[in-house]
Amino acid sequence: MGGKLEEYRRKRRAGRTPEPLPDGDGAVGDDDRFVIHEHHARRLHWDVRLEREGVLVSWAVPKGLPPEPGTVRLAVHTEDHPLEYATFSGEIPKGEYGAGRMTIWDSGHYETLKWSDREVSVVLHGERAQGKYVFFRSGEDWQVIRSDPPADPGWEPLPELLRPMLAVSGTLPPVAEDDDWGYEFKWDGVRALARVEGGRVTLFSRRGTEITDTYPELRGLGPQLGSTQAWLDGEIVALKGGKPSFKALQARMHAGEQRARQLAKHQPVTYLVFDLLHLEGHSCLRLPYRQRRELLEELELGGVHWQLSPSFTGEGAAVVEAAAEQELEGVLAKRLDSPYQPDQRSGDWVKITDLHALDAVIGGWRPGEGRRSDTFGSLMLGLPEDGGLRYIGQVGTGFTDDMLRELLAALSELETERSPFHTEVPRDRAKGAHWVRPELVGEVVFKDWTDDGRLRAPAWRGLRPDLDPGEL
Repeated sequence: MGGKLEEYRRKRRAGRTPEPLPDGDGAVGDDDRFVIHEHHARRLHWDVRLEREGVLVSWAVPKGLPPEPGTVRLAVHTEDHPLEYATFSGEIPKGEYGAGRMTIWDSGHYETLKWSDREVSVVLHGERAQGKYVFFRSGEDWQVIRSDPPADPGWEPLPELLRPMLAVSGTLPPVAEDDDWGYEFKWDGVRALARVEGGRVTLFSRRGTEITDTYPELRGLGPQLGSTQAWLDGEIVALKGGKPSFKALQARMHAGEQRARQLAKHQPVTYLVFDLLHLEGHSCLRLPYRQRRELLEELELGGVHWQLSPSFTGEGAAVVEAAAEQELEGVLAKRLDSPYQPDQRSGDWVKITDLHALDAVIGGWRPGEGRRSDTFGSLMLGLPEDGGLRYIGQVGTGFTDDMLRELLAALSELETERSPFHTEVPRDRAKGAHWVRPELVGEVVFKDWTDDGRLRAPAWRGLRPDLDPGEL
């Protein structure tokens, strides 16, 4: 299995790659050294190399060595490498085999427990890789599994799914408590949680639906974090004129995989990260917000399409003023000593805006007039409550031509003969209305509530495909 270096030399051209190209085969050593390279090739992977009979026997592990027992990962057995490769790091030029950046992720010594054509069992003693690993052949492929518990007794596996913590609407905390709060800008986008493992990122909506393919330009976040395991919380925004625009984001939210790849080139989004829920085998949920932010900032996240959302301790009034000057949606105040409460709406997080935002259910529509005579003029909205849908008014502004066309098509498929509202709809509003099954959720902004429970001066912001009526 140790082999010689013919295949290695055949795949590389002297003078075109900085990789070592020794003339002969290496001298036999003690067969106890290992090196793990982090290889940013076309797809990020980790190359595990074990010294054996004068060469480095190598496996390419796409997601890196598994951190806990029971997790099996693919390990592609590749050509043997020369012993000189144990100290190599550098940039392999484009067009050459394995093009990309190669760095040493870890190195050290190992013990051999078993070595055969179908199974290699070793104990690694490195700075980052420590423990017993078994490489084994499964059919035509190789796989690797960890067979002992992690060295850290407090290690927790990365959760498969987490739900976001939610804020309540309110006003600035009292001045006397200002220093007990952190303040962030409220972005005009959609909430997204990111699960990062083995250099791959998986994005989830607020409801827990996977949305990775909808925003392909965010995949690079995984390789930047490398082998780091983490759950991140943040907001996806689309910029128009240098400012977040929810309307600009609408086209991205509904795009299929192929269309999303096209839009990513011309209408890219930015992921603004503001919280850390899990890091390297440890839950951060019980940590105070202040400490979670410190750990998040230590990750030094930053790329073309992702960055940290700024956070400010105290000076809440100044942050609100700055948000207004930049025409942002508002401010989020977060208590510095508060834990993260998944899937809970908590007073530890407070939304502060001049306008109120509301998710409501569409229960019907009224025909348009004038230039909108071929579509609807307004949507009739309600909120779920015991007994049915409570009518809260209608919204007729804030629609683009694309929104009008797409909404009318969607509403036509939901049309029904009976009103879905269990409270009274004013007679002049009900006359001529088209009723629909209450299945679509949309977001509006409005100035206030009227005395009879209607929206005052509402404006449409867009459909919320990440929500269903039962969640309101």
